[in-house]
Amino acid sequence: MAIYRFRVTFEDYDDIIREIDVLSTHTFLDLHHAIQQSTGYNPDLPSSFFISNDQWMKGEEIAYLPNARKQERGIALMENSKLNKFIDDPHQKFYYTYNFERPYDFHVQLIKILKEESGKKYPLTFKTVGAAPKPFGAAAIPTEENGDKKAEKDDYDFLNETEYGIDDAEELDLDLMDDEETQGGEDDKDEFSTGFSDNENYEDDY
Repeated sequence: MAIYRFRVTFEDYDDIIREIDVLSTHTFLDLHHAIQQSTGYNPDLPSSFFISNDQWMKGEEIAYLPNARKQERGIALMENSKLNKFIDDPHQKFYYTYNFERPYDFHVQLIKILKEESGKKYPLTFKTVGAAPKPFGAAAIPTEENGDKKAEKDDYDFLNETEYGIDDAEELDLDLMDDEETQGGEDDKDEFSTGFSDNENYEDDY
C-alpha cells in the first residue's frame, strides 16, 4: 500500500516543520489527529482542510465538527473522506485551519509517495523541527505532562489574588471613610467646644 509523506508547516512559523507518514487509505481525520499529536494540541476542536493550489488558495473544504450552516450545505467530513480520493498531484497541497475559534493555519504538502514498510504503525511522525507555539486555552491537551494542571493552578491563584486585591481596595475605601468620619467628628467637637467656651465667657461677662 502507498504511504503519503506530508510536510506540515505553520503559516506564520515556517521554521517549525513536521513530516508525517500516513496510509493512502487513511482519512483526513487520521491526518488531523496525527498533526495535532505532533504539536501537542487538543484535536477535538473544529478544523478544516482545504484543497489548495500552488499559491495556497483555498478550494473545496473538508471539515471536522462543522457548524450547522456548513452541515446544511452538505460539506465533506474528515472522517468520511479518504486522502487518496482528493489527491491527483504528486505535490498536492492542502491549506489547513485548526481551531476556528482561535485558529492556527498550516500549509500541508505531499512531498513523497513511498511503499508501506512492515512493522511500522501509521500514521507516524517521520521528522520534527522546532517546538510548536504555545496553544490557546482549550487547544492544550489536558494532560499533566504538558503542564496544564500547573496552568490551571496558576489561573486559580491569579483569580484569588485578584479577588484579594479587590477586598484590599474595599478595605482601603472603608479605612478612608473611617478617617473622614473621625476627622469630621473632631471638627464637630472643636466647634462644640468653642461654643461652650463662648457660653462660659458670656456667663462671666454677665
